[in-house]
Amino acid sequence: MIVQDIIAQLEKWAPLEYAEDFDNVGLLVGKKETEITGILVTLDCIESIIDEAITKRCNLIVSFHPIVFSGLKKITGKTYVERVVIKAIKNDIAIYSMHTALDNSFYGVNAMISERMNLSDRKILIPKRDNILKMTTYVPNNEASGLREKLFEAGAGNIGNYSHCSFNLEGTGTFQGEKNSNPVIGERGKIHFENETQLNITFPKHLEHKILSALFKNHPYDEVAYEITSLQNENQHLGMGMIGNLPKPISESAFLQILKEKFQTEVVRHSEFLGKKVQKIAVLGGSGAFAIEAAKRANADAFVTADLKYHDFFKAEKNIVLADIGHYESEQWTKNGIHSFLTKKIRNFAPALPKNKVILSEINTNPIQYF
Repeated sequence: MIVQDIIAQLEKWAPLEYAEDFDNVGLLVGKKETEITGILVTLDCIESIIDEAITKRCNLIVSFHPIVFSGLKKITGKTYVERVVIKAIKNDIAIYSMHTALDNSFYGVNAMISERMNLSDRKILIPKRDNILKMTTYVPNNEASGLREKLFEAGAGNIGNYSHCSFNLEGTGTFQGEKNSNPVIGERGKIHFENETQLNITFPKHLEHKILSALFKNHPYDEVAYEITSLQNENQHLGMGMIGNLPKPISESAFLQILKEKFQTEVVRHSEFLGKKVQKIAVLGGSGAFAIEAAKRANADAFVTADLKYHDFFKAEKNIVLADIGHYESEQWTKNGIHSFLTKKIRNFAPALPKNKVILSEINTNPIQYF
């Protein structure tokens, strides 16, 4: 098993196409062709994590946060980032980061937070736009059913909780093959009229290459006419944050106590209590101030996130309780989720690799201490 095998599995879960533009995700250090001796899963990739990987004979580190975020102009060992990169390269250790690709996954970071809080009826808080594509193509009527099924098999035609979705319109197409053509239907040099089906089908943008491969492989024409457009529709299964319901309404103070226990935090910074029960809860792991207004629009009773600044708390405006549980605290269970995912996947596609070769880091990488 090589590094690329693991990357392929991770990117089925959290395609890199859905990471935020500012982010730096994917394989940051190392080669995809490297044969794996062991995988270490961590939240952050710092020097002690590299040392742990060396000790445990792991040559692939799967990290949630990227160690290289902005460009490196020098690698001299002056900063902790440079020292990590140097030590990883010296010891032939690859580093892969998921970060906002996993943030935006329906089954990613915020799903893990929601699961820990036992939230039901979960939905994406800020659904992503511009990641649903529509393809239109034209195919002879008697070939339309077969092509449509092959596109479905490739992943097209899924909309929310529905699959095999398409729109079909019959009409007449015309074409004339020139001297270098090799027409499957009609004759070279003569205009041909064909009863065709206009096939319209949507798919997520990370599957574009796969959908086009299926189109070209299964379309009967020598030259395939098609167009792809980007839709503005929101993707209800992709985006930042999540919102759901507690099993029953509880007091604000009881809710904060649950947060302290569930996320093992000594301090919860919060906006003023409103003197009412809370049940509808919005969550966003890591720095989530940008989602305060979205939580309010969704009529959440409380919003759980991290890294709120002084003036962010004013944005509650007596409409919501804002709870800052800490950046590390909100995302700490992410590495457990990644570890569980990889353990199950490897059991299925690489049974020759022992389960104990996918190792959960024992190091607490939280840089913040409390006094």
